[in-house]
Amino acid sequence: MDPTGSTINKQRLTIRASRQTLSFAVVENNTERSVTYEPYTVRSGISVAANLREAFSTANLLDRALTRADVLVDVPVMLVPLDLFDEEQMGTLYDYAFTNEENRQEVKMFNVLGELNSVAVFAVNKDLKLVIDDHFADSRFICSMTPVWKHLHRRSFTGLRRKMYACFHERRLDIFSFLHNRFKFCNSFDATRAHDALYFLLYVWNQLQLSAELDELHIAGEMPEGEWLTGELRRYLKNVYVINPTADFNRAPATLCKDMAYDMMTFLTRGV
Repeated sequence: MDPTGSTINKQRLTIRASRQTLSFAVVENNTERSVTYEPYTVRSGISVAANLREAFSTANLLDRALTRADVLVDVPVMLVPLDLFDEEQMGTLYDYAFTNEENRQEVKMFNVLGELNSVAVFAVNKDLKLVIDDHFADSRFICSMTPVWKHLHRRSFTGLRRKMYACFHERRLDIFSFLHNRFKFCNSFDATRAHDALYFLLYVWNQLQLSAELDELHIAGEMPEGEWLTGELRRYLKNVYVINPTADFNRAPATLCKDMAYDMMTFLTRGV
């Protein structure tokens, strides 16, 4: 509880962290509910946690002494059916799914996707969590894809055609599709090159047995060689749509922030 009752201490800072990027945003407490966004230039060769420590000395938004934070982490995620989820076993399952030497330096966390009858399990670096805990009395860690999945799942009920979704972020491509209130498909691929992304998209489309004439592909995020990729996709699929966040979110303030990641826009606009 905020003892001062001041407006600024009721604000929540949103931090987005990945291995390559770091950015901050605050929804301002004014009549227009504008958003202040600040990307941070990370230094290569040091960890995200070390970069965040340095950011507290230089970033303008971190100088506001806010006590509450939402932390979007762009990390590998494991989906578990809600009725099979066991919090005590999630760490072991995650380590089996993603085998790497960093497992010992990570804290396993989860977000419940009730509308999709699933649980998203992900890992947060212990040092990063320590920096957050040292600076914020109230913090929430959220898998960066959680708000995207929830928003596009609700959107999937519009129209009668089947839909496949693709979201580009941090040189990765998440492809997913829904069947009623569950995931029909969800996987993540390396998308450094547009040719690889084209292959993965068409491969999954065929795997899901979608119709090239009737069904729809919706793409969000920053595509590599976007113009070429959409042109190639439209050679094979009739209904390819690139999601325009400004139109999709009715010119919400977050969509007007240059270079903000799609998952961060979705979170600031739709929440979780």
